[in-house]
Amino acid sequence: MDERKAKHLGHMVVIASWLAVFCLFGYRSTFSVLLGPMSKGLGWSVSQLSLGYSLMMTVYAITAFFSGMIIDKWGTKPAYAIGSVCAALGFYITSNAQTYLSYLIPYVIFAGVGTGMLWVSSTVSVRKWYVGKSYATMWGFAFMGAPVAQVVLSLGVKKVLLTMDWRLAMKGLAVVVFVALVIAALIAKKNPQDYGLKPFGLVNNNNSPKKDDYVWGLKEAFSKPAIWGAILAFLTSMVAEFLIWTQVVMYWTRDIKLSLDTATNLYVIIGIAGIFTMPLMGKVADHIVSKSTSEAKGRKTMLIFAPIMGVIACILLLSTKASMVFSAISCLLFAVYWAIEPGGVAGYAGSIYGGKTLGKIWGAATLIVMGIGPAVGSFMGGYLFDISGNYQNSIIFATCSFAISAVVAFFLPLSAEHK
Repeated sequence: MDERKAKHLGHMVVIASWLAVFCLFGYRSTFSVLLGPMSKGLGWSVSQLSLGYSLMMTVYAITAFFSGMIIDKWGTKPAYAIGSVCAALGFYITSNAQTYLSYLIPYVIFAGVGTGMLWVSSTVSVRKWYVGKSYATMWGFAFMGAPVAQVVLSLGVKKVLLTMDWRLAMKGLAVVVFVALVIAALIAKKNPQDYGLKPFGLVNNNNSPKKDDYVWGLKEAFSKPAIWGAILAFLTSMVAEFLIWTQVVMYWTRDIKLSLDTATNLYVIIGIAGIFTMPLMGKVADHIVSKSTSEAKGRKTMLIFAPIMGVIACILLLSTKASMVFSAISCLLFAVYWAIEPGGVAGYAGSIYGGKTLGKIWGAATLIVMGIGPAVGSFMGGYLFDISGNYQNSIIFATCSFAISAVVAFFLPLSAEHK
């Protein structure tokens, strides 16, 4: 295959991943917008509706594990195809809910399976095609789908809700995710070795064919400190991240006494900034990798840097009373963190274990991280507020969690010996 055609295949993988990430984060960002109208229209409490989201995330985490196995064997096409049907049904059937169980069951199952097919498939597929000096840049372009969804779909749904019912908004979202994921399934490609290709971006003899061709068993992979270090670094960051994502608007309105409109606009800064920080920090990460003695060392450096940005952002949040400028800067720093951490951990795991069996390894890691992190982070944010009456302790907790992530990343090993 000539180089031009090979690059075209790689670009299709990135575009498909962009669409998958767009739909995944579209689900996450629109739930908070729909929550109020759903509660009012159905007469259920916010906690009752939020339980559905929490259970959905549990199914998401379990599904992510199995999606990794699908990717290793058949590539992302079947994962995106399953995701298109289930994600669309998750919105459409839920839009017709009349009883609590008719909301809970379809949303938990269909939305959980649909979104669970998207994260591991998008990160691992890009990693299988791009390594070394190319991975973070290409993943940065793919991950742009997340902030675009956060801005476009959230604001779009808000506009729809001004004139129409939440049920119609959900039906519209069902069409959006179905079309986007069908396109993703059509343009997605198998793994590069299926076309007789090597990953793009090889540098300094990293990810040698021998490493990429080795078939890791889950038991063997999880017997190494590298994967547990990656999981712990990612988990502690996720706890802090989801605490901030779910509580920061409440912090600004309750503690700082900002209007909801001002607080929402500040929050949107993270999404807008993310559109630019995703590819920019990707290029920075790949530059560091190209200057490092190994890809693992470069990825490790970025995994130390990212949560430090989270720490500084949290400190600025706590200083918000002194200056509103600090709030805006903290949002920019959260966007920098966001651009690095999720894809960076997958990149580190790929640099250690190679690409052939990365799907099942990273799928299992995602099961652990996403099965614990979002729930713990969200819960601790609310719990610490409930017992203290303000969000200061919640932000301090997030600061410590980011700091632990940076410390763990500092001790990440640079290799894992196999049999």
